[in-house]
Amino acid sequence: MIRDKSAKNRSGNRADDQAGKQPKQAKGGTVVVAAPTFRRERTLIKRGVWPVAGCDEAGRGPLAGPVVAAAVVLDPERIPRGLNDSKKLDAEAREKLYDKICATAQVAVAFGSIERIDRDNILRASLWALARAVKALPVKPMMAFVDGNMKIDCGCDCTAVVSGDALVLSIAAASIVAKVTRDRLMTRVGLAHPGYGFERHMGYSVPEHFAALKELGPCVHHRKTFAPVAEKLLAAAPDDLTELPL
Repeated sequence: MIRDKSAKNRSGNRADDQAGKQPKQAKGGTVVVAAPTFRRERTLIKRGVWPVAGCDEAGRGPLAGPVVAAAVVLDPERIPRGLNDSKKLDAEAREKLYDKICATAQVAVAFGSIERIDRDNILRASLWALARAVKALPVKPMMAFVDGNMKIDCGCDCTAVVSGDALVLSIAAASIVAKVTRDRLMTRVGLAHPGYGFERHMGYSVPEHFAALKELGPCVHHRKTFAPVAEKLLAAAPDDLTELPL
């Protein structure tokens, strides 16, 4: 999610009948949270606005690796069942849905590199990657829904939706594509840099990662401006600051 801190559809998904409703109370006081819907996209289609893209990113918080943005234009006639916010799905479900999304929708991915993150900051790098993903779509959208509360300069109309990955089906699809793409990338980084555990924690701030940083120091995939990494670099001897493991 990008946030500045200052009736079923034709394929049988429950895509139009839950948007805008408050969570229901089930027996015992359990809150039932509605899945994201296709209502916003379908409303635009009825107005003649199409294609409509959803976009989201993965990897704002990690200490290592790029931020990955994805943009998706779903086919209203072939929407995969089970789309949801990637954070609410396990790895196996995300992988299966990723394949279905790529087989039925228009998809594009863009990367905000470690160098860009360190130069511009993670927010700007994320917004840049999101805009690049939308512009890279095989079809030019007339509208893009972006997760968060900040619009992006993507060459078409844009609407920011807070918690969009939990509300808008196209954004949910993009969140899955971005997450799976980044996880696969970090798994490869882990194989190339054994000892850090990237293939398990994907670069996030977990005890295993902190222990590896303490023992091995930062590698070329770490974000030098993120505090835990910057502290390790500052603690190193001046001559060692540019000697990162390859």
